[in-house]
Amino acid sequence: MAMTSKERMLAALNLGKPDRLPATIHQWQPYHLKYFMNGASDIEAFVEVGLDAAITRFPIQEQKSSNWRISISGDTSAKEAEYQVIIDTPEGQLSQKIGYNEVTSWTIEHLIKRDEDIYLLKKYRPIPVLDKKELEKAYDEIGDKGILRTFVFGMQGGCWQDACELYGTEQLIFASYDKPEWVHEFLSILLEQKLTFIDQSLKGAKADLIETGGGASSNNVISPSLHEEFCLPYDKKIHEALRSIGFPSVYHTCGGMTKILDLILQNGCDASETLSPVGVGGDITDPSVVFNKFTGKIAMIGGMDQFNILTDGNKDAIENEVMRLFEGFGKNGGYIMSASDHFFHAPKENLIAYANAAKKCVY
Repeated sequence: MAMTSKERMLAALNLGKPDRLPATIHQWQPYHLKYFMNGASDIEAFVEVGLDAAITRFPIQEQKSSNWRISISGDTSAKEAEYQVIIDTPEGQLSQKIGYNEVTSWTIEHLIKRDEDIYLLKKYRPIPVLDKKELEKAYDEIGDKGILRTFVFGMQGGCWQDACELYGTEQLIFASYDKPEWVHEFLSILLEQKLTFIDQSLKGAKADLIETGGGASSNNVISPSLHEEFCLPYDKKIHEALRSIGFPSVYHTCGGMTKILDLILQNGCDASETLSPVGVGGDITDPSVVFNKFTGKIAMIGGMDQFNILTDGNKDAIENEVMRLFEGFGKNGGYIMSASDHFFHAPKENLIAYANAAKKCVY
């Protein structure tokens, strides 16, 4: 009997074999929807190309505080520009500079610059509140078309990854050797705020999967030993908190992951993504390396090269890669094929070919 997209994806997340291979992408980007999907919404785009929907929503209500006053200067409406964010607190000022264009945004100047800045985060940063009504509205809108994903509070889901966004990746790596106690204090502050958000906002919310982690924990950014010390203890507590209120988690590791597979298993997540191949900055050449570690233990999501295959490949290349990934990751079930991460220029016809190829992969 044919399953709905939602049933198919939930079966895979629960390590089962659905009627056929679930296939999706990791978040539609506004640029791609505008220029390649004729302005469709993300839900409409999934329906148009025939993929199983994985929709991400994070509707939050920022909490205003006289102790955390945010002001923005610069252009925030041009096609390409930069702007400055100033945060005033009773004990000092924080600042951040952001650059952006139609495709994406990037950090020019990090928010945390001095060791003592982390205490301003701890004392004065208000924790936003998840708008559960808006989240439920999205959940109902998706219906049987797929699953709804959301996040924990922060610029990234994991504490290490969040700290990299706030302080700078290279800077944090240096600090982990030069002043490890300070790094742990920084991560503990972020963890406490994330756990508060989980308890106050995610409890009772409508969602199917919570994304944690981030690419800064991948093994082509930091060593397995740094991951074990500065990621694993904090990831475990986040996943334990999510599980305690009934939510499965997916640990996002865009980049290399073959050297930290055991650590991913130890962190208590329910699924691992992005299973990135070499062509998109990962290190997976043979799916069996991951399959042999993860199958029957945690679900797997990802694997599809969104640039060399989905964007630049032809129909035959797409079909061949879908079958290779299905046989490599998905033969025991517990697998959702997905683009490993964001793409911006994939032709619509290639996405349709991807969806049609996945429909041929039956259990």
